[in-house]
Amino acid sequence: MDALEQFRADTRAWLEENCPPSMRTPMPEDESPWGGKRAVWKNPESKQWLDAMASKGWTAPQWPSEYGGGGLSKEENKVLQQELRRIKARPALMSFGIWMLGPALLEFANEEQKKEHLPKIVRGEIRWCQGYSEPGAGSDLAGLQTKCEDKGDHYLVNGQKIWTSYADKADWIFALVRTDTNVKHDGISFLLIDMEQDGVEARPITMISGASPFCETFFTDATAPKGNLVGELNKGWTIAKRLLQHEREMISGMGMGSGGGGTGLADLAKDYVGQAGGKISDATVRDSVARQKMDSHAFGLTLQRTTEEAKAGQGTGAASSIFKYYGTELNKRRNELIIELMGTQGLGWEGDSFSEAELSAPRSWLRSKGNSIEGGTTEVQLNVISKRVLGLPS
Repeated sequence: MDALEQFRADTRAWLEENCPPSMRTPMPEDESPWGGKRAVWKNPESKQWLDAMASKGWTAPQWPSEYGGGGLSKEENKVLQQELRRIKARPALMSFGIWMLGPALLEFANEEQKKEHLPKIVRGEIRWCQGYSEPGAGSDLAGLQTKCEDKGDHYLVNGQKIWTSYADKADWIFALVRTDTNVKHDGISFLLIDMEQDGVEARPITMISGASPFCETFFTDATAPKGNLVGELNKGWTIAKRLLQHEREMISGMGMGSGGGGTGLADLAKDYVGQAGGKISDATVRDSVARQKMDSHAFGLTLQRTTEEAKAGQGTGAASSIFKYYGTELNKRRNELIIELMGTQGLGWEGDSFSEAELSAPRSWLRSKGNSIEGGTTEVQLNVISKRVLGLPS
């Protein structure tokens, strides 16, 4: 048995011993494991699963082990992900820290900042939110005005952010702040701010889906130690762009859908439309499901290829805009297809005549519309693609 097969055998045995039974079932939304100081564990096995995975560093399998990560090679991580899928394991941790901030810290933070923040992200001890957009700075993000003043031994922050996802539940925020009002892009810095202090207020925004995942966030004489500045003063735009690439790649992954492209859709179609001879009975529906599955699979392979290229030092750069745009459209199409498959059962908002999955379908469909806005609007992505990928004139 070679080393990789030994790793697979060891991983399989460890998962069998440490992944609780309920963590091998579909995850209800109210059991999403976001972690943080204020986490409420409706299912205690969610916390047990997080602690077990964090003890191995497997919530961030390829981060260096000196910062709490798993230190796995890409081949070992591939095996781990295969084994997790094999037992239908839920994610042990959902985290903006892992998806966005962590990769940026690994690239731009100093050693003290890495040792302070990365292990806590891996263990899910701190929940982070993102402070980028402002009421007057969304698509034109570099127009942000949240003011950050140097007060000698600390920074003083005043201003407002908007669309800060889960800010009302977050412990810390990674924010873009203006440290020079005389220049645009070169007057922005990247600052880490403790949300648990006077002068920081998060107000939830109720969306069309009825949920309130987004917030307005206000800073009124909030403070941050000098050591919370990541990278150089006024050089935060470079970090911001890199982190946005991670965010767009994360959003792109939504296009794959929780059901693995068309696999879940096929079962759904058989349940609601019917089946004949083991196939979806309606040829038109069968065509739609097959098309979604093929597009998702092709998109997944492209993402996998570019991820490998990025790790080889050939960064995705502006191509991440292509992934963000296509992933958004794919995810919207998938949610529309689910509503179509369910028919009138996919139009329920409340009531005992609908299952939990049926009630969540219209909310997910409405939520998918937001993919066109968050992480850079579709219009912005198309502009980037036209100018920086296709080389078209402005």
